[in-house]
Amino acid sequence: MSKTVDVTGALREDILNDVFPAGSRLVELTLSEKYSAPRAAVRSAIMQLTSEGLVERAENRGATVRRVTIDEAVEITEARGALEGFIAGRAATQATPEERERLAHIGEEMKVAVETGDLFGYGRLNSTLHMQLFDAGHHHIARMLVHNLQNRAVHQQFRLFMVPGRAQASLAEHLAIIDAVVRGDADAASEATTTHLNSIATVLAKWSELGSNA
Repeated sequence: MSKTVDVTGALREDILNDVFPAGSRLVELTLSEKYSAPRAAVRSAIMQLTSEGLVERAENRGATVRRVTIDEAVEITEARGALEGFIAGRAATQATPEERERLAHIGEEMKVAVETGDLFGYGRLNSTLHMQLFDAGHHHIARMLVHNLQNRAVHQQFRLFMVPGRAQASLAEHLAIIDAVVRGDADAASEATTTHLNSIATVLAKWSELGSNA
């Protein structure tokens, strides 16, 4: 890789996929070797991801993958509720027949994942579902804003699937969203999405009581 945008994208994906967990130091020389890129490109990537909230820089410590506090994660999730509710409402009226069919198919796969206890598979399907909803909403700015918010709290969101009973509750919430979008009911889709994100915020608010060490 030699282009700054490529290094930025690769580093962003590695952070989001926990290749570099929260708190990890990001050493320019090491990253330069990993991505076969000049240190200037790595430095630029770190600056960009700092502006996105994924990385933090401190004097005498260099750059590290940013830890998101529980309070911040709750606020991020609440903001996502407003944005994603809007997107789901649009999806209910803007989605093509093919997009509605894909959403219904993902819902069926999510059912199987929960029934078989495949929590990691369910997590991947969850991400796929939200991306499909963003596509079906056909609103570039709202999608960009919510994607940035998701990135900031990704570590806490991923761990939620480990909370006992959360996958089953999450499945019911997602199926309600899918049903409303497929039926073309914008109000129900928006309400179901807001309810889903509010439930996540509630779980996050009780995170310390659940024994998290985040």
